[in-house]
Parts: sequence; structure tokens; C-alpha cells
Amino acid sequence: MSSRRARWGAAALGVVAAALLVTTSLAAVQQVRVAARAPDLVGTAPAAPTEPARQPGGPVEPVGPAELAQHAVVAPVDRAAATWVSQVSALTGLGPVALQAYADATLGMARLDPGCRLGWTTVAAIGTVESGNGTHGGARLLADARPSVPIVGPALDGTAGTAAIPAGPDEAGWHGDAVWSHAVGPMQFLPSTWRRWASDGDGDGVQDPNDLDDAALAAGRYLCAGGRDLATPEGWQAAVLSYNHDDAYVALVLATANGFAAAAAR
Repeated sequence: MSSRRARWGAAALGVVAAALLVTTSLAAVQQVRVAARAPDLVGTAPAAPTEPARQPGGPVEPVGPAELAQHAVVAPVDRAAATWVSQVSALTGLGPVALQAYADATLGMARLDPGCRLGWTTVAAIGTVESGNGTHGGARLLADARPSVPIVGPALDGTAGTAAIPAGPDEAGWHGDAVWSHAVGPMQFLPSTWRRWASDGDGDGVQDPNDLDDAALAAGRYLCAGGRDLATPEGWQAAVLSYNHDDAYVALVLATANGFAAAAAR
């Protein structure tokens, strides 16, 4: 990865979830204003979304929670139908490449962990908040679900509200910094977190945090960890807090997810 540095707006949250994920709220944080500390969110959860239609294919069987901690390859049977993607993209304004990745990740999680009940609107909301769906800093999301230029978070050097996380011995190739860690890709994974949750969401044999297909599935597995049920308010809140332990972030993701659900229901 190049040593390119993105420019971060003053409104970016830049909060680290204790040695797991860093979320930098790269694009959408200025789109929905929330209080510095959100009100009690227990009892709230995203509105029920329109579930993605699955492409015709073979039977889909759950593989059990043990595989959630393993590198997972989701078969092409878990692709969302093109007609559904086209219709919902037009309703929500989400680009079809990004929406395909989010919907596919949801269908993949329905196979890997059906008890999690992850909705595509939650994955889409996190992708929107983290990187504007792979478009932060003037990037374009290409047809292969990779941004046209790398999306790299700020140095986690203990300044500007970030934790101090030294780079691992091989991290310079990820983000160009041999001293401090950075979150990478459209879902903003720390390299150390990616090593645990790395996924191949499009079945191309590569696990790449810069590929939204892969990163969306990895985010789904991370959110569902620990037997969470994201259809419950408590399970959903705990999952999003694990991604970024900040109430304002949770409120922003909730508002964004509800916006997608409302638009898709029109």
C-alpha cells in the first residue's frame, strides 16, 4: 500500500475501540448531527429493512459459530439478486457496487450465523460512516469493490483523541507507517484486527481489507461475534459499540441505518 495520507476533517471522531477496531467516521459524520453524548439507546434498533433477495442457487446451510473465528469464504450462492440491488440502490442512493457488498455480507452471515440476524442496513450504515462507502478523500469505488485510491486512517499516535497503537513489524506495507498503526480500507480495520477476521466475501481467493466485498463480510462476522442477536436492541447496540465504543457513533449509525430502511421501504 502506498504511503498516501488522507486529509481528515475536524469533525471526524477518530475513536479507537480498545485495541480492536478504529473507526474514523471518514465521510458521513457531518451528514447527521448528534449530541456529543447520545441519549440512552437501549430500546432502539434500526427499523426492519427490506431483506435482500437471494440469487437462485443451491441450498444454504448454517455452518455454525465456530467458523466465525476462522477465515470464511462465502460461495457465490450468497450473492444478492441483481434486480434487488438495482431497485434498492435507486431508492437509497447507495451505489450498486457497495450495496451488493453489504447485501452479500448479510446473506453470508445468514449462512454462517443465522441467529445473529444481521441486517444489511447496519453494515451499509457503518460503511457509510467509515468511508462514505469507499469514496472518502475523492476515491471512487471501482467495479471490483476496491477504492480507486487507498483509504488510510490517521496515525494512531495518541493525539487528536486517538489511542497510541504502535505499528506491528509488518504494518508498513499496509499503510506506509512503520511507527504507528492506521486503520485501512472502506470499513477501517486495524491490521491486527483484520488478521483475526479476514474474510473472502467474493470468493476470489484473496482476503483484502481494501476490497469492500471482503471487508463487509469481515465486519459482519465481527459484529456477530459472541452470539449476539442484532435483531434485539441490546444485541444491536452492543455490536455497534464493539466497533466503536462511542455513544455518538452508535447514534449516527442508527440514524443512517434507519434512513436506508425507510428509503428502501418506499
